[in-house]
Amino acid sequence: MQNDVESRIPLFSTSGSLHDWLAANQQPKFRAQQIGQWLYQNRATGFDSMTNLPLAIRQQLAESFDFWTTEIAKHLKSNDGTEKLLVKLDDNSHVECVLLRDGHRRTICVSSQVGCAMGCVFCASGLDGVKRNLDSHEIVEQMIRLQHCLEPQQRLSHIVMMGMGEPLANVDNVLAALDVATAADGLGISPRRVTISTVGLPAAIEKLAGYGKPYNLAVSLHAPNDLLRNQLVPVNDKIGIQAIIDAADRYFEISGRRLTFEYVLLGGVNDSTDCAMELSELLRNKSALINVIPYNPVPGLPWVSPSEKSIANFGDILRRNKINVKFRVRKGSDIAAACGQLRRQQVTEISASQSIGQTQ
Repeated sequence: MQNDVESRIPLFSTSGSLHDWLAANQQPKFRAQQIGQWLYQNRATGFDSMTNLPLAIRQQLAESFDFWTTEIAKHLKSNDGTEKLLVKLDDNSHVECVLLRDGHRRTICVSSQVGCAMGCVFCASGLDGVKRNLDSHEIVEQMIRLQHCLEPQQRLSHIVMMGMGEPLANVDNVLAALDVATAADGLGISPRRVTISTVGLPAAIEKLAGYGKPYNLAVSLHAPNDLLRNQLVPVNDKIGIQAIIDAADRYFEISGRRLTFEYVLLGGVNDSTDCAMELSELLRNKSALINVIPYNPVPGLPWVSPSEKSIANFGDILRRNKINVKFRVRKGSDIAAACGQLRRQQVTEISASQSIGQTQ
């Protein structure tokens, strides 16, 4: 008999529900391996396609599990090969995830929260604050849906937890989802090809360091001093740059993974010669990469892209001070690829349609 909706289990749950169900239904252990291969290697889109499972088991699985708990609300494709999904969750919230094509690399950028509570003033993700954490299966589903965008002969190579939300504010669910992504019987992606981005939550960085997986850590710095960072990243007022640097250094000591510091370059705000010099001093003699990201303007926000001259000057100063620097190449600018933009458009459209309906 069909189970009630409330009792149905998300198929991509990381809690061991599938194994428990198979054991409860006296199925041999190899069934889990068969199903996993369909999900993570063969890219099945439903139970019907799992043809090496008996029909009766497929029917039972369909009665007990929700294959998807999400829907694709929008699917945008850029001229440069970037693809962006607006994913609708079962509570009608939306998150975004992105597939980036770069040579042989197939990198996905995945969200961890609905919105964001960190308050970065230039970011579209946090304009409406945070609504909730994503469950681990909702994070995994983003990965699987992006995998389905690939050509059959291609596979995902890298994961970046740098979509909507602060991953380390939802660290348990993020780590559970990444366990699936890096498992040999999951997506099979090397932990060394996984990057977790954070504005810098020292206690969570310490927890990540103790987890034992060599993930890459990327700290979104955006300013070389507390005075400016407090303005750009308000949560910094309760933390401070030095505490973040200290936690990042300990992560490097434990993991051996080179640190990355993200720095969104805002025209006329943090792109000055003085900022570049101060940043150089802050990160001197560290085994770190500075990933400088020229700002991608968000409609409704006052921030602007830096000039080509200030971009070049900023990079020159860092290099002269022997700082390892990389400038991120923009991708997907024609499909609102910056975090939160597409969701923001969706929220605006829904609000507008509701307002029209109320006036009719």
